[in-house]
Amino acid sequence: LVSVPACCSARYNLALLAFFGFFLLYALRVNLSVALVDMVEPNTSLAKNTTSSVCPEHSSTINVPRNTTGEKYSWDADTQGWILGSFFYGYIITQIPGGYLASKIGGKLLLGFGVFGTSVFTLLTPLAANLGVGYLIAVRALEGLGEGVTFPAMHSMWSSWAPPLERSKLLSISYAGAQLGTVVSLPLSGLICYYMNWVYVFYIFGALGVFWFFFWMWLVSDTPETHRSISHAEREYILSSLKDQLSTQKSVPWRPILESLPLWAIVVAHFSYNWTFYTLLTLLPTYMKEILRFDAQENGFLSALPYFGCWLCIILSGQIADYLREKQNLSTVCVRKCFTLIGMIGPAVFLVAAGFIGCNYALAVAFVTISTTLGGFCTSGYSINHLDIAPSYAGILLGITNSFATIPGMVGPVIAKNLTHNNTVGEWQTVFCIAASINLFGAIFFALFASGEVQDWAVSGYHLHRN
Repeated sequence: LVSVPACCSARYNLALLAFFGFFLLYALRVNLSVALVDMVEPNTSLAKNTTSSVCPEHSSTINVPRNTTGEKYSWDADTQGWILGSFFYGYIITQIPGGYLASKIGGKLLLGFGVFGTSVFTLLTPLAANLGVGYLIAVRALEGLGEGVTFPAMHSMWSSWAPPLERSKLLSISYAGAQLGTVVSLPLSGLICYYMNWVYVFYIFGALGVFWFFFWMWLVSDTPETHRSISHAEREYILSSLKDQLSTQKSVPWRPILESLPLWAIVVAHFSYNWTFYTLLTLLPTYMKEILRFDAQENGFLSALPYFGCWLCIILSGQIADYLREKQNLSTVCVRKCFTLIGMIGPAVFLVAAGFIGCNYALAVAFVTISTTLGGFCTSGYSINHLDIAPSYAGILLGITNSFATIPGMVGPVIAKNLTHNNTVGEWQTVFCIAASINLFGAIFFALFASGEVQDWAVSGYHLHRN
């Protein structure tokens, strides 16, 4: 197989457009965590407890006159927990149908309209908040419905586009957009709230999503065969590299899929990783504000630091993973297991450490940053293992594992909000310890049961052998 140069190739263009798509999806997902701090009347979230266990105020920023024209709502902590969690109620419903649909109609339309729908509902968020909390929860759940199809659709597209030895590189580029979206939108949302008004957080990101949709529909195609401007050499290179890996049968082998232990290894790892990820994603701004006492402006930049580290780590580890498989001849399963262990045990250790160093701000921020950064190794670990074990059904497998992995997004923040009613350092230590122990369990389970080989049920001749 002659490798085809990466520069300006159709597969790398796809990775780049997908990168921007996931960038926007995560920007649309996390902007509410920042805006919420501004949408709630200051006195309703918490009476400030002035016990010795909370860190002293230390913000010395000059107060710029804030724009306070945005509406304020009197939602208590539990209501806020529901608002933040509502996204995932929609998100979980469309995972498996998303994977199944992508295998039938192709990932392009599904991903395109997923982003488009999410953007439209984001534009409607300020209106919904004005109408009442029920409307806001409904709009967030609908956004979740739109985003739910996106990862399975992308995985499904990569099963036709990514040569096996370029998988870690291509997928890590496209999914790293999610981390960078978090990095940019957290501080940017903070600044927009600060200088303009929280409604613009939703208007600006929503409009960008609609804009992206037109580019996606115009430039992308589902398979190398149907692409308008792909070079002949690249088309042949991709097709020949995948020829023994894909199944031509039309029916989905549901039973062997659900009985597959390597798949359950991914489920457990995915669930465990997301528990930490979502707990931090939705509650880091709160932790920074209530415990470490940063104001919103600093808060946005410091909340974004961990995800910047994670983004760098994803891009680098994708390159390293494929290098180890191609040049050092390490087995795929060995690379996936090692990267998953680093990406789950590392974060667990530093997260617990962050909870136990008290008010040392610099260290707290450093530990949370290192914890989230190391998590980036998982993208080249369990996260693309679906394509190793069953490329033809990768979208469906991701739908299955992501359904389980969405539960932490629904449950984690609610549990964390309930455990931190008084916002003491001790309560947050409990939250961090729970997350860390779930992470450890997931890492060990994956290391024991994962596989790197295409499974028997995922290739064409499978039914013939059974009968």
